[in-house]
Amino acid sequence: MARLDSMDPAAFEPSPALRTRLERAGAEFLAGYFETELRQKPENLAAWVELGHLYTRLGRIKEGLDVDRELARRLPQDPTVRYNLACSLALNGEIDMAFEELGRALERGYRDAEHLAQDDDLAALREDSRFEELLRRLAGLGPDPDR
Repeated sequence: MARLDSMDPAAFEPSPALRTRLERAGAEFLAGYFETELRQKPENLAAWVELGHLYTRLGRIKEGLDVDRELARRLPQDPTVRYNLACSLALNGEIDMAFEELGRALERGYRDAEHLAQDDDLAALREDSRFEELLRRLAGLGPDPDR
């Protein structure tokens, strides 16, 4: 019998295709867990946030948008919640609403210009002149008021 410590560790590595399937299965499991958690404890804001991220990662854009809208209803003054809602709107093709929500995020204190400029979720907005205008506006606002 071969000793395990003498075997090549790469022999135990899953293929890229298997790794992708395993990661998706794990994310689907977690989404189901958070769905169950929220049926039992709808006030669990952390579960709402995690579920929204999972839905988006899984390509379940409409469901992620629904979660982000619920979070915006529950936490209307939170700049990150507004930013995430803008991302979901952009992914869903609701460009005008995405820009409105980005404006709300800035009004409430969102200041991460570098992240906004590179966020793949906002790719649908980059060709619009309002995107550069938004970046200029953000640059003029200065640092995060809470830092």
